[in-house]
Amino acid sequence: MLGLFGFLIDVVAFSCALILVALGVGFLVVIGRFFYDQLRGIRDPEARAPQDAALPCVLLQIPVFNEPLVTEQSLRCVAQLDWPKEKLRIQLLDDSTDETSARADVVAAELRAGGAVIDHVRRADRSGFKAGACAHGLTLTDEPFIAMLDADFRPPTNWLKCAVPLFLTDDRVGFVQSRCEFQNYEKNWLTRAQGLVQDGHYLVEQRSRAHAGWLFQFNGTGGIWRRATIEDSGGWSDYSLCEDLDLTVRAALRGWHGLFIAEPAIPGQVPEGIRDFRRQQRRWSNGFVQVAQKTILPIWRSPWSLTSRLMAIFLIVHQIFFPIVAIGLIAFTLGAILHGSLAPYLCVLKLIAILTALVALGFTLPPYLALKRGTLIDYAKTVASIPPLMIYLAFANGAKILQTLRGRKSTFKRTPKLDHETAAAVDVEAE
Repeated sequence: MLGLFGFLIDVVAFSCALILVALGVGFLVVIGRFFYDQLRGIRDPEARAPQDAALPCVLLQIPVFNEPLVTEQSLRCVAQLDWPKEKLRIQLLDDSTDETSARADVVAAELRAGGAVIDHVRRADRSGFKAGACAHGLTLTDEPFIAMLDADFRPPTNWLKCAVPLFLTDDRVGFVQSRCEFQNYEKNWLTRAQGLVQDGHYLVEQRSRAHAGWLFQFNGTGGIWRRATIEDSGGWSDYSLCEDLDLTVRAALRGWHGLFIAEPAIPGQVPEGIRDFRRQQRRWSNGFVQVAQKTILPIWRSPWSLTSRLMAIFLIVHQIFFPIVAIGLIAFTLGAILHGSLAPYLCVLKLIAILTALVALGFTLPPYLALKRGTLIDYAKTVASIPPLMIYLAFANGAKILQTLRGRKSTFKRTPKLDHETAAAVDVEAE
């Protein structure tokens, strides 16, 4: 009986290892594409903004829920965007149940007096969460382009004039995604680790996928949609916690594509406490799984090239990394106990370690150097914190991801945002 149990443990361990190797190879393909583009001198797309009279109308949606500390700042910031005021409609999609609404009313009235067009949209219930709020907002206006910002993001004044003209160069551009960065990057070890990974996500993954013509994700903030794309793709859907990824995939299957620009970057926030970070990551992971369950087959059956289909599937399934790591670590530990050592697994563990090092360095070091984030010593300290952080998430969120695979529904829980003064007084929350 022990022999059969040991055999099953080995099967699980090596199966997990095989999946992790496949995921590592997928990331190496993206990293390889990044270096290939760098060698060729590929640059982000650019387009000159026409005269103000020729600029299109834009709707800027800001969905909020109980975020009084940042909503006021958000309204004041977007009211300063360099765009004709009569052609920019700011839509505060406010599902709040606290003082956010009253405080936002005061600021909105003040800004309207200065010429800004601001709609403070309230719903009777929070059905559909962010997707439901955005869909409801679209029924109230008819602007052809829809910019989206979470309440903690502060776009520079030239953002719209850098991004919107790109739509005018190609009528199949469905969205433009800007690079996001994080104003609380240096707050503590957790924000530094997140910032390192997010820099890699935008400058290596998003940029390389966009340049290669592969599926890449609209990030839910810091981006702009063409209204015709949203409508042609079936509109916002709330079946997934990652409504942005879901719409991205459906738009791509309808023949639309996105563009990515690294500049100007749009500063936002990353969670400063471990509980909020875990909650955010759980929402993203569960959302990706929900999208994967619904879109893998349509992607595989699409007329795209084999490479494009494989890279699209890799994008939407890579969150399976977390439960696989948790299951694999348990299996390897049990196997080592049964075998008396790790010897049977050393070759595959070495391969995983090499892939982990290559992915971590290739994904994070180029952006760190390009953006001048700090010294190499600081980089080494931060990158060393990422593997243990991923293992923590694997055990903290892995079971929830497996439950989602089995059909369990999750509730959208927004990550709390902080204003600048409050943020300065908050430390990492330990659980």
